[in-house]
Amino acid sequence: MCGIVGAIARRNVAKILLEGLSRLEYRGYDSSGMAVNNDDGVHAHRAVGKVQALKNKCEMVPLDGHIGIAHTRWATHGKPTEVNAHPHFSGDDLAIVHNGIIENHSLLRKELQDKGYVFKSETDTEVIVHLIFDELKNGTDLLTSVQAALLKLEGAFALAVTYKPEKERFVAARKGSPLVVGVGIEENFVASDQLALLHVTDQFIFLEEGDVVDVSRDQVVIYNTQGETQDRPISVFNHHLDSTDKGEFRHYMLKEIYEQPKVVSACLEGRISEDSVLTSCFGADSDFLKQVENIHIVACGTSYHAGMVAKHWIEELAGLPCSVEVASEYRYRKVAVPKNSLFLTISQSGETADTLAALKMAKQLGYLTTLAICNVPSSSLVRESDLALLTNAGTEIGVASTKAFTTQLTALLLTSVAIAVQHGLSAAKESELVRCMRGLPAHIDTALRQDGSIKMLADRFANKHNAIFLGRGTMYPIALEGALKLKEISYIHAEAYPAGELKHGPLALVDEEMPIITVVPNNNLLDKLKSNLQEVSARGGELYVFADLDTKFQEEIGITFTEVPKVPEILAPIVHTIPLQLLAYYVAVVKGTDVDQPRNLAKSVTVE
Repeated sequence: MCGIVGAIARRNVAKILLEGLSRLEYRGYDSSGMAVNNDDGVHAHRAVGKVQALKNKCEMVPLDGHIGIAHTRWATHGKPTEVNAHPHFSGDDLAIVHNGIIENHSLLRKELQDKGYVFKSETDTEVIVHLIFDELKNGTDLLTSVQAALLKLEGAFALAVTYKPEKERFVAARKGSPLVVGVGIEENFVASDQLALLHVTDQFIFLEEGDVVDVSRDQVVIYNTQGETQDRPISVFNHHLDSTDKGEFRHYMLKEIYEQPKVVSACLEGRISEDSVLTSCFGADSDFLKQVENIHIVACGTSYHAGMVAKHWIEELAGLPCSVEVASEYRYRKVAVPKNSLFLTISQSGETADTLAALKMAKQLGYLTTLAICNVPSSSLVRESDLALLTNAGTEIGVASTKAFTTQLTALLLTSVAIAVQHGLSAAKESELVRCMRGLPAHIDTALRQDGSIKMLADRFANKHNAIFLGRGTMYPIALEGALKLKEISYIHAEAYPAGELKHGPLALVDEEMPIITVVPNNNLLDKLKSNLQEVSARGGELYVFADLDTKFQEEIGITFTEVPKVPEILAPIVHTIPLQLLAYYVAVVKGTDVDQPRNLAKSVTVE
């Protein structure tokens, strides 16, 4: 989840690296560091906290060089301290930055200590740099030493290495963590994300699993795991796809909440006709839709919640069994794969380590095909899946996912309808659902107009420490997502339950100080839910109800009602998400937390 930037150029690379780190800060912001290689050797600054702390150090004591590597950290091994911050050194001449987890680091550390190497940090990264240095002592060059050291590593990594005697190159590699090469004119770069390099280039090479890259000013040479040189295509970034500027908004999260009508429209564009879902959106090979008899959805976090909603849609519309599983659980159990099963993964970044590992496992288990719902076309998940449906959400900077979630739901609804059509859904019903989807951006826009009233609610949460979210049916996963958003950015402990489960334990938590947030479906579960809420009211609980007017909820003592626009039932999970996002955002603002970069979290979870 950390961020890496590397650069070689005829100009000083320090500012390039610092700007790249600022753009990667969503990946980790516990600490940061930078090393440059110049005629005087390899010199570094490291700082605890956000990238601005590193910038302050560089202003006081500038670093100047034509080769450099830099890093912003999300702590795994060792606390966020300057000693544990990257880059890490072996001696004074060899420096490394690293993203990922080395699983056999303890064994390697012991072997290196027995050879006399002294470790200064608690990190697994320091093992790698000492391994490379140990190879260099055999008289090999930097590239060969890195390749040899990597053979001893178990786990996931992306890394970049610079070595004082070799001032015309640096070496980088990836296995299980993303790394992209930026191609310039007499200058080249690497980074964890192309966003980090858009200020210097829009041409990129996406490295594949196991690639090692030798980067100089004039060329980039890529080697596979067998040491053979490889040609990888250059992709040109489309600058019109999205904007990474906050614009008029105070935080990226609020900007991204307000972008949802636009990005949901983009997700639907070209994928629906007047009355049908265009199966060509899944690629030329869409015959799998007819063959699917079971669906297995695997995802993590917010994406898992999207999968839970999709289970309801698929089973209701297509009548096919669908299971949803957390990727980190799926990959560590024996899985029974029913005949003609679709393996469907969901990930915003396409680099989620557990989801990628689950995909690799699934490809050995005899699934009919694999389909990725993802926001990043160049991601590992998209490249390694048989088929992909892109969500077209654009870059999401805020750590707490908003527009990525609603576009995932939109893409999953498209997928659910497409599968259902091949399994008996009538043309009339498909046409009705397509008309509903076409109106979705407008419904989201209407939901956003409750911004003011939700902002007023936030003050009531300023001194709260706990909250419960309730939902039924498709609203239960939305309640889970609402609770996750609140805890992520406001640090209020929040849990979600199916409303019918209250009496089986959680009701013991309800008192006058406990806010109960409820998303109310206007369907056959409405009366059941009202009965559940009576149980809360009877115990003095403070109810916050999000529902449309037809549900006949009224503002009364103990109940605060917020109107959600009346929408077709199939769209309700998506539209009801909006007020919960706004609630979490404004509560976090009231509490004064860091909305876009909440503590202990990072955007892209590229470690297990």
